[in-house]
Amino acid sequence: MDKLLLIDDEADVQYSFRRIFDSPDLELHTASSGEEGLRLISKLKPDLVISDIRMAGINGLETLRRIRQLDPKLLVILMTAYGTTQMAIEAMKLGAYDYQLKPFDVPKLKALVANALKAARDMRQAVSLQPLIEAEDQEVGVVGRSDVMQSVFKLIGQVAASEATVLVTGESGTGKELVARSIYHYSRRAERPFLAINCAAIPDNLLESELFGHEKGAFTGATQQRIGKFEQCNGGTLFLDEIGDMSPATQTKMLRVLQSGTFERVGGNETIKVDVRVIAATNRNLESAVAQKQFREDLFYRLNVVRIQMPTLRERHGDIRLLVDYFLRKLAGPGGKPKSIGSATLSALENYHWPGNVRELENALRRATVVAKGLAILPADLPTEVAAGISSQPSAGRNEPPPSASPRTAALEDVSGPPLDFQGLAQALFRLARADAKLKVIPAVERLLVIEALRETKGNQVQSAKLLGITRATLRKRIEKFGIKQELAVN
Repeated sequence: MDKLLLIDDEADVQYSFRRIFDSPDLELHTASSGEEGLRLISKLKPDLVISDIRMAGINGLETLRRIRQLDPKLLVILMTAYGTTQMAIEAMKLGAYDYQLKPFDVPKLKALVANALKAARDMRQAVSLQPLIEAEDQEVGVVGRSDVMQSVFKLIGQVAASEATVLVTGESGTGKELVARSIYHYSRRAERPFLAINCAAIPDNLLESELFGHEKGAFTGATQQRIGKFEQCNGGTLFLDEIGDMSPATQTKMLRVLQSGTFERVGGNETIKVDVRVIAATNRNLESAVAQKQFREDLFYRLNVVRIQMPTLRERHGDIRLLVDYFLRKLAGPGGKPKSIGSATLSALENYHWPGNVRELENALRRATVVAKGLAILPADLPTEVAAGISSQPSAGRNEPPPSASPRTAALEDVSGPPLDFQGLAQALFRLARADAKLKVIPAVERLLVIEALRETKGNQVQSAKLLGITRATLRKRIEKFGIKQELAVN
């Protein structure tokens, strides 16, 4: 349960907060002065503090200074009835999360508190690398024992100790934000703020303001000065998700802040200097975006100081059992008994191709946990497409005939004619899939690509891996997974 502490000397405001935040998921405490609020902070350890600025005794500004000394990570929202004063802005520079004008807009206040509480959870919730499932204690885990995940863990440990900008790439659902948070938790900035912003979720015309803030009157609707995420996060870590969707104008300003640590608010002339570590993530191919002039090349190189490529779940197939165990325990909650899972259900999970990666696996297990009628999860409890994937891919170690013996795969190998563009190739593949309901396009194409790469390089695995854009370790797993005989591949 989240704890919210309100510091305000007006009884009416305290009463309003009790009505607005009357929720079983939120524990509200109140204090009538800054001095009382500071005592309660030491005792209650709240997740979020909302404080008025003008109060008897020590004011909100001095209260904020002392809170920063007690706990630099504790988020503070300030309230003021004086929208034109610079006091709230100065307090923001001291590290307040945001401020709210009185009388407050209830929906906006509730949204602001919800966002702040999420940010507080992100900062305080431990992120463990490959957690010990037996000792699970509600940690957020970056789970995996596969070689590719071990490489990710090592790189996280190396970059966490530095101040380098990090670019995390990979498909949606692979855990890019968890990696960013684990870098933060193991870094020297772990006692400073961590804020996350999804660049794709905010319209282009508002993203610049969200990041850098704006002055009153900077654009239509800018009725008050706003402090952006860079100022809010001064001294801490800012995670920019889906940075590949950032507009060219915002890219230019982002480049400057990465180079010099300075920027101006939208509509302002004052140069503001900040010390913020940036971790960026994207599921786009930024090299391709640079080539197509959709992303600034100089910004790409500034972001790409250290790169962490998150593997797909298809590339870490051996981690599925570990992830299933982890998610079932997580879904059971503290002290709860996790659902068991039978071999047929596990087989379905292992043979599905998981286009949505780890996120899709977690959601599938969440659904199965809800709909399961007994203590065990059955294949019928899984989403239809997952349950239907029992025979979609061969598993390593099974004595199944290699896919090349199948007339379906032979049909793919016999596709001839003039070279197709990618869209045409995809359309041809889907025509084959529609003609045979049992054909699974992705595994079949993966196998053929591996065979052709080996033929092109006369069996040289290093060159084949480079041609395919994967690691040699991944290539070896593909050869084993698809039952590809080396002598067959290079004939």
